[in-house]
Amino acid sequence: MAASATPTRRRGARNWAALAAFLAVTYCVAALGALASADAGEVYRSLERPDWAPPAWLFGPVWTVLYAAMAVAAWLVWRHPDRSRARTALVWWSAQLLLNLAWTPLFFGARQYGLALLDIGLLLATLTITVIRFLRLSRAAALLLAPYLLWVAFATALNAAIWHLNA
Repeated sequence: MAASATPTRRRGARNWAALAAFLAVTYCVAALGALASADAGEVYRSLERPDWAPPAWLFGPVWTVLYAAMAVAAWLVWRHPDRSRARTALVWWSAQLLLNLAWTPLFFGARQYGLALLDIGLLLATLTITVIRFLRLSRAAALLLAPYLLWVAFATALNAAIWHLNA
């Protein structure tokens, strides 16, 4: 009996280690974005913004939750028994994460609002594909990404409005 518990324990430990790795990757992206835009709040407040733009303080809490959901969603897909389909879905997840990482330095660091809009448009498209791929493997994973998809769609409109108002 003890010998059969060992593989189960190892599998459980591997699952938790994978979750920790997905959390580490997503929060590393968040940290790199923060480093690339140390004065993001100040830059955001200095911009002409539409009336419907959220206050600067809202972005930190929202992104903290969204990054956690992104990590858990990826972990759920990683656990799927169809390794080939899971790997393909996670490639899309990685691509959207890289586009996510690029947006902050483009928008806040370089103040290239048009390039940032192009990036976030690609992010929105890539994230949509990611959600579809995740849905085929795990409904829970796709649902975890739904708020992120909605937030990125909103952020795309906000980026476009800011680019227009500050051109």
